[in-house]
Amino acid sequence: MAFVNTAGRGKFQAVALLMVGDKSAIFQCVVKGYRDTLFLHSNRQFVRECYIYGTVDFIFGNAAAVVQKCTILVRKPLKGQENVVVAQGRTDPNQNTGIIFHATEASAAPDLVPVQRNFTTYIGRAWQPFSRTVLMQSGLDDLIDPAGWLQWNSSDVYLDTLYFGEFQSGGDGADLSKRVKWPGYHIINKTDEAKQFTVGNFLDGGSWLPSTGVAYDLSIF
Repeated sequence: MAFVNTAGRGKFQAVALLMVGDKSAIFQCVVKGYRDTLFLHSNRQFVRECYIYGTVDFIFGNAAAVVQKCTILVRKPLKGQENVVVAQGRTDPNQNTGIIFHATEASAAPDLVPVQRNFTTYIGRAWQPFSRTVLMQSGLDDLIDPAGWLQWNSSDVYLDTLYFGEFQSGGDGADLSKRVKWPGYHIINKTDEAKQFTVGNFLDGGSWLPSTGVAYDLSIF
């Protein structure tokens, strides 16, 4: 199944799929748009083995969400734009929300490949003060800027309250040596710390995913 917003590159924010219901799961789907493609709005969301296309903040929201074994395809944006894969919207440190990428690959879509060097692509930025995004055991192609992460509207706001983390990822875009040095950015070295963001712990997936019939991995590899 494909969820496609055909508004086009020039129409700015145009959601292809909105996920709101608690314990929602999509499996082996295509979610295709440009800006704001996949809206992981709230509650618990699981996305597995899907192809997700977009340009700016194209995976966003304030759900407790895990995107697992998916393929992220970054498209050609408008002239002068920067590509940002994820913009998570946690507004309070007590919210148990965040967007977690596990065993997921990110690379350039066919329309971006020939002009990739003309645009900068980042993993994510903080949409709200306590934005939480974690990348675990995933693959990043060379389109990802060495800094990895972007400030919101070129401002220093939220840099000490956000939580951005990376754990055991690979690929040309996963080199951590030139990553941002913000207080809220974390290179995760301890397995126990990474495990809190797994499907089993972060979503309590073992209690409800079996009934969906979709494939899943409860823990890290």
